[in-house]
Amino acid sequence: MTSVHTSGFTQELASLAKELGADLFGVADLQPVREFILNQGGERLGSFTHGISIGIGLSYTIVDHIDSELPADHSVYGWHLYKVVSPAIDSIAWHLARRIQERGYLALPIPTSQYRAPGERRAIFSHKLAAHLAGLGWIGKNCLLITPEFGPRVRLASVLTNCPLEPGQRIDDRCGDCRECVDACPVHALTGVEFCDEEGREARLRAEVCGAYRDGKGSLRSGHVCGLCLAVCPKAYPVECRACSQSAIALHA
Repeated sequence: MTSVHTSGFTQELASLAKELGADLFGVADLQPVREFILNQGGERLGSFTHGISIGIGLSYTIVDHIDSELPADHSVYGWHLYKVVSPAIDSIAWHLARRIQERGYLALPIPTSQYRAPGERRAIFSHKLAAHLAGLGWIGKNCLLITPEFGPRVRLASVLTNCPLEPGQRIDDRCGDCRECVDACPVHALTGVEFCDEEGREARLRAEVCGAYRDGKGSLRSGHVCGLCLAVCPKAYPVECRACSQSAIALHA
């Protein structure tokens, strides 16, 4: 195992991520949430002390004109999300993991979108939690990571490692009294409850209700991409650009 200077190697990885196309990079200290991580992903994740979080911003034009009623394979938004951005960010995670392994440390890239087991709507690791702990954003009422740069319009992936990288500082909630995502949900899957470390996802999101709507269970929908809770969030636009965004947001009213 090659000894690394914490801040120097962290910056090296950040530069590599940006060169490969990442818009966001951060490091999370996972020790404070170790029990939660093991409960979700199992003992196989017990060797990892830190998590790298990377993000790619989504196309604003595509999100502003989200075609949520089309099947995923025929939706420009769905194609952008799953066929373009997801493979790109998974590739970046793999390259970061390989660089860490070259230094003699463990590195496990976690795919941006993969369920823990068939029939479950939960991954083995929470990208949002890692990004939140890394200081990339906060977890909003839409149960998504909301970043200062892109709002929730970002795709995330993670790399778990035992390399002692330099962690960031978490960002406090900035949703305030806003309920635009909650009110936009067509099946009322969002409860409007703010994120709390001591509460599970179910306090904020009825995952099965959301998933059933997107899957088409009990309706004429089949394999559609929704994304309305992401599209209507006003945090995607800086205050000075808010007036310019009204027409786009109105599309989803």
